[in-house]
Amino acid sequence: MTSDDIRHGVSLTNLDQPLFDGADATKRDLVDYLDAMADRILPALRDRYLSVVRIRPGQDPFMQKNTPKYTPPWVRTEPLWAESSKRQLNYAVCDDSRTLTWLANQRAVEYHVPLSRIGEPSATHLVLDLDPPEPADFAAVVAAAHLVHTALTNDGLSGAVKTSGSKGVHILVPLLPANPDDIAAATRALAARTERLNPTIATTAYIKDDREGKVFLDSTRAYGATVVAVYSPRIRPGVRVSYPVPWETLDSITPADFTIKSVLETTGDPWAELMPPAQALPEDLITEGRTIPVARVIAMHEGKRRARARQEQEKNND
Repeated sequence: MTSDDIRHGVSLTNLDQPLFDGADATKRDLVDYLDAMADRILPALRDRYLSVVRIRPGQDPFMQKNTPKYTPPWVRTEPLWAESSKRQLNYAVCDDSRTLTWLANQRAVEYHVPLSRIGEPSATHLVLDLDPPEPADFAAVVAAAHLVHTALTNDGLSGAVKTSGSKGVHILVPLLPANPDDIAAATRALAARTERLNPTIATTAYIKDDREGKVFLDSTRAYGATVVAVYSPRIRPGVRVSYPVPWETLDSITPADFTIKSVLETTGDPWAELMPPAQALPEDLITEGRTIPVARVIAMHEGKRRARARQEQEKNND
């Protein structure tokens, strides 16, 4: 075993294997990228329950929350009750380069974290996730992002934007400690205000069939929801990266510009540089948001209503 096969005390294996079909990268490229970017990505992961998306050769990607039995004892883990599966999960917490390297050796490509730190109920950021219509139209996402920027400015707020590493963008507003219900309400109100600025571009419709080719303003990233961490790679062609972009240059980039290879040529920490100071949520935003129902709940009831209507129609046709 050469020194190249040991990094931060972690024994590395199969470094020259392709990462996945269409990656145009090897496992070594992933390890090299995360090692080089550790100082930038670790602040986004530190003290947060970590979910990773791994991909093994010849298999489909899978989300891993519960740490495997062979996890080294020096990897920090924290227990969390999973209501959906009615069991306690032991999440990895990535606080250092050694843990990050071990995860990379496990072929953990994507790094997803909740909005709050362990032991703190308040989210550190308000998040809007902008999803393009099909077929993907990034120019439409950019136009919608500028609408969000305007809505924020109108309420005296400021945020930072990053590519999702897939087809859309994430807009994050750093927050002073706040009630989780207030944060969720403010997120819904921000999405609604953005939609009102130009409803021909953006929509808050949770049901895909109702979006009519518009950009979806996903306001459901609240409470225990997760978001892909800034600088995280994605299992996408070329191994794209979720990367920060200044508002003024958003029109001149595409998600494909940022990969684990191209990003290595960058310097500094643009996310830290672009992120404004933490802010208090305006009361008018919270108040409006309290009047807006949760999108998932509306969609669930509407889905059931439509299913009943289809069944009734099928009966009438028989």
